Amino acid sequence: MRDQSVASDEDLLISDKDAVARGLSYPFEEVPKPGALLEVAPGLFWLRMPLPFTLDHINLWLLEDGDGYSIIDTGIAMPKVKVLWKRILDEKVGDKPIKRIFVTHYHPDHIGLAGWLSEEYDAPMVTTRTEYLYSRMLSLDIRDEPPAQVMAFYKAVGFDEEQLEMVRARGWGGYAKGVHDIPVSYHRIEDGDDIEINGRQWRVIVGRGHAPEHACFYCEELKILVSGDQVLPRISSNVSVYPTEPEGNPLGDWMESLVRFKQLPADILVLPAHNEPFYGLHDRLDALLQGHCLKLERLARNLKMPQPVTGTLNTLFGRKFQDPMLLSMATGESLAHIRLLESLGFVRREVRDDVDYYSLNEDEPPTRGALLEYFEPSE
Repeated sequence: MRDQSVASDEDLLISDKDAVARGLSYPFEEVPKPGALLEVAPGLFWLRMPLPFTLDHINLWLLEDGDGYSIIDTGIAMPKVKVLWKRILDEKVGDKPIKRIFVTHYHPDHIGLAGWLSEEYDAPMVTTRTEYLYSRMLSLDIRDEPPAQVMAFYKAVGFDEEQLEMVRARGWGGYAKGVHDIPVSYHRIEDGDDIEINGRQWRVIVGRGHAPEHACFYCEELKILVSGDQVLPRISSNVSVYPTEPEGNPLGDWMESLVRFKQLPADILVLPAHNEPFYGLHDRLDALLQGHCLKLERLARNLKMPQPVTGTLNTLFGRKFQDPMLLSMATGESLAHIRLLESLGFVRREVRDDVDYYSLNEDEPPTRGALLEYFEPSE
C-alpha cells in the first residue's frame, strides 16, 4: 500500500485527460539516450536516467559553472544510474570539479543519488530546508510495521480489512530503498534567492503541493525555467494527502502555486523532470487549473450522498484499482480534492465507526467556473 515513505514519481501516473493543454510546442526532436547529453542552451545539458516504474525516466540537468559543473537533480539510487553518471562525468567533466548538487525536492528520483554524488565529488547538496528535513526524516524512519496513526489514516479513508492488511504487510520505511544516505549537512536555498551559475543569475521559485517546498530555477537571461515536477507538459503532478499530514490541503497549495507561476513570461522554455522540454507555460498552467476545477466539480456532484474517500475513486479516475500501490496513490489524490472542497466550505465531514464520510454542504455543487474564481478572481 502507498505511504509517503515510498513516495516517488510513479505518483505522476494519475490520468491527465482533463488537463490537456493546447498550444504547447516541443523544440527538440529527440531525447538524450541513457549516458548521453543534449545541449539545450549554452552550457546547459539535458540527460535522462531510467526509473524502475511505469514512468520510466527522469530528466536531469548538468550546467557549466565557472571552472567546473553543477547538477540539478540526481536520479534514484540504483546501480545502473550510478554507472551512467560515472560515464557522463568521466567523459564530460573529467578532472573538473562538481561544484554544487541542486535538488528540487525530496522524492527519491530527484534526491536519490545526491548523497552519493556529494561523497564521490566532494560537492555540497543545495536544496530548501523543508525538502532536506523531509528526506532526512523519511530515510531514517524504518519500522517493521506501519505506525498506528498510519493504520488509522487508511481506516478513515475507507480501506477494508483486506486492504488494511496489505498496508500492514508492507511495513514502513520504503523511502530509504530509493535513496543513498542523505548528507548530514546541506546548503539552504529559499524562495526568491538569486544564485549565480556560470555568470548568469538563476532565481529560486518555490512551488508547493506536490512537495512542501519544491525549488524551481528560473534564468531570465536564458529564458529558461527548470520546473522539476511542479509543471509537467503531458501528465499532472500527483498531489496527495499523506498519513504524515492527514489534515493537509496540498491541492490548495498547488493550485495557488500554479497561479503564481503565471507571473513568469509566457514564452520561456520549460525544462520539466518528465516528458520533454516545451514552450507554452501559460497554456499548460491554464489547462492544469481548469482540469482540476473540473475534477472538483465532478467530485462535488458525487458527494450529494455521504461517501468515504474510497467511494469517490471511480468518479475521479473512471476505473477501479486492483494494484495496492495505485489504489493508495489514487486515494491520496482523491482526499486532496475532497480536502480542498472542505476548506472552501462546500463539503462537510462526519465520522462513522472510525471512517470519515464526506457530503455536500449545499443543494447544488459548485461549478468549475466558480471554483476557478477562488484561484484566479476576475478583474
